[in-house]
Amino acid sequence: MSEKLHIIPHDHKIKKADRTKLYKHKPSVIWFTGLSGSGKSTLASALEYRLHEAGLKTYILDGDNIRSGLNKDLTFSDDDRKENIRRISEVAKLFVDAGTIVLTAFISPFKEDRATARNLVEDGEFIEVFVDCPLEVCEQRDVKGLYQKARKGEITKFTGIDSPFEAPDQPEITIPTHQLSLEESVEKLFKFVIEKLL
Repeated sequence: MSEKLHIIPHDHKIKKADRTKLYKHKPSVIWFTGLSGSGKSTLASALEYRLHEAGLKTYILDGDNIRSGLNKDLTFSDDDRKENIRRISEVAKLFVDAGTIVLTAFISPFKEDRATARNLVEDGEFIEVFVDCPLEVCEQRDVKGLYQKARKGEITKFTGIDSPFEAPDQPEITIPTHQLSLEESVEKLFKFVIEKLL
């Protein structure tokens, strides 16, 4: 007999609807996807600031921060990348149940994994933000020096170099960070999401 048969989730009295009513906004996952250096974390942080200033309950899950703790046991192989996003998706689902707007800033290169994350929450609770920036611009920025290391072969399975990035087909919104300033990007994104959250 499988041990999983003995796992019975507890049905708690306070529900997501109760938290939504308390916080006066809809819980959601705002999922930022794009190449390394495209500006995901910077944009997520700036958007969170605007949402927080507007009185909304938020939290950011960021790639390097998560890999420093919860997912520090994972490598950058394709299988571990999938497991990284699977765990993040489950954590994001918990935040939504807690009534929070959770912003996730991860490369999340595979469409299948992002679709899995979307399917964990209800319709209308997932906003995919494609932080669209050409590879050559991301390489020019290379704030962490990762592309240079990948080009030298010091890092393998690096997205955009020797591992693919599958761009979203129908994201809720696309932000071309090579064409817009940070202020313009945040303003465009804030106007888009605030209508969906209130």
